[in-house]
Amino acid sequence: MTEKVKQYLTDHRDQHLQELSSFLALPSISSLSDHTEDVRKTAEWVASSLKSAGLENVEVMETDRHPVVYGDWLHADAKQTILIYGHYDVQPVDPIDLWKTPPFEPDIRDGKIYARGATDDKGQVFMHIKAIEAILQTTGELPVNVKLIIEGEEEIGSPNLDSFVEGHKEQLASDILLVSDTPMIDKGQPSICYGLRGLTGLEINLKGPNSDLHSGLYGGAVKNTAEALAELLATMHNTEGEITVDGFYDDVRPLTDEEKQMYEELSEDEPLKQQLGVQDLHGEAGYSTNARLWGRPTLEINGLYSGFQGEGIKTVIPSEATAKITCRLVPDQDPADIAEKIRQHVKRNLPVGVTVETTLFDQAKPFITPYDHPAIQAAGAALEQAYGEEATYARMGGSIPVVETFHTLLELPAVLMGFGLPTENFHAPNEHFHLENFDKGSEALVDFLFKV
Repeated sequence: MTEKVKQYLTDHRDQHLQELSSFLALPSISSLSDHTEDVRKTAEWVASSLKSAGLENVEVMETDRHPVVYGDWLHADAKQTILIYGHYDVQPVDPIDLWKTPPFEPDIRDGKIYARGATDDKGQVFMHIKAIEAILQTTGELPVNVKLIIEGEEEIGSPNLDSFVEGHKEQLASDILLVSDTPMIDKGQPSICYGLRGLTGLEINLKGPNSDLHSGLYGGAVKNTAEALAELLATMHNTEGEITVDGFYDDVRPLTDEEKQMYEELSEDEPLKQQLGVQDLHGEAGYSTNARLWGRPTLEINGLYSGFQGEGIKTVIPSEATAKITCRLVPDQDPADIAEKIRQHVKRNLPVGVTVETTLFDQAKPFITPYDHPAIQAAGAALEQAYGEEATYARMGGSIPVVETFHTLLELPAVLMGFGLPTENFHAPNEHFHLENFDKGSEALVDFLFKV
C-alpha cells in the first residue's frame, strides 16, 4: 500500500517543489507589522493547500493577531487521531546583504532549496500536507484520523495559542501530537526528539548615581555599576560550571543511566569545537556534552549593557548596568519558581551602592515523553525504513512552548519528528533545506501514519 503512495510522491515531486516555492515566496514575517497582510495571505494559501490535499472542515480562524489554519479528515472509525502542528510564519531576514539569493525568491541549488522558512517551518509543514495528499489520492482514505493546526505566531512566541487551544479543546481533541520543527542530529542520521528544555527569562537592571559621572571627578567615590553587575553575575556559577543560585537544582529530574550512556555515545566534542570555532567546551562538571545540552539546566547571560558603547573612550562611571539572562530548564523545574529563586539570589548578593530592578520575560515549561511510548517507537520504525538507518532518540536543548501547551491542555504525548539539519541556517541568512530530507522525510511521514 505505501509503495503506491511513495510512487505518487516521486511522480509529483517537481510539481510539489514548485508549490513549495510558491509557499516560500510569501513573506510571512509575523513580528513585523508591515507584513501583517502577507501573513494573512499565507494563511489563506495554507488553507487552499489543505483543501486541495483532500482535507475537510478547513478554516482560517482568527486570533487577536495572526490567524490559525485548521483542517481535518475524520473517517477512520475507531482509529487514533493524530494532531499535526506546524507554523507558517517566519523570522525576519536581516542582515539582507548576507543572502546569496533573495530570501523570498526560492532557489534550488546543490540539492537544497534556499529561502526564508525553507526548513523552519514551511518546508516541513508542506511535507505533512503532501504526505496526506499522496495517501488520499492513491488509496481514497487515511489509515488514521488527522487534524492539522498551522499557526502564524510561533516566531513571536505563540502569544495567542494557549487561549486558542483552550477555546477549541473539543475540536482539537486527539490521541497523539505530531510536530516536525526540530532538527535531526546529523545528515543521514534520523532522530526523534522526546524531550525539550523549558525557559525562563529575566532582565536585571542596576542603578547607581542619577547620571553618568566624570571618572576623574568621581572615580573612587561611588560604586561603578558595571563593576557591580560583573560582581553580581560572577556569583551565579562556580568554576565547575555549576549554578550557585540556592535551590536551583532542587526539582531537577535526574538523567537515567541509560540516557547518560546514550548521550555520551552520541557526543562528538572535536567536531563540535571545530564547528563553533572554539578551543574548549565548557559546562557542568560530571556530564557529557550532550547530557549538558539536552538533560541539564543552564543559566546563561545573553546580553550586557552599560556605559559608553561607541568608538574610542569616554571616561564615565555609568549610571546603569543591565544584564539579560535566560535559563533552560529540565523536567520538573518550574519557570516561575526558578525566576523567583534568581530574584532572591540577586537581592542577597547585590553589591553595596546600587539598587536593582528585575523584569521577567518569556517562560516555557520543559516537556518529556518516554521514548518507549508506542507512538515514538512507530516513528522510529518509519524513519529507519525511509533512511535505512536506525533512528536515535534524544532530547533537544531548545524550547517549543506550544508542545507543553498541547500536553497540558489536551493531555497529548508528543512525537517530535523533524527533518531539518543544525547547519541549515534557520533564523539566519541563507536558510535552506536539504531535498534529500524532503524526499525521505515525506516517505517517513507516510509510513508513520500507517504504523502508528
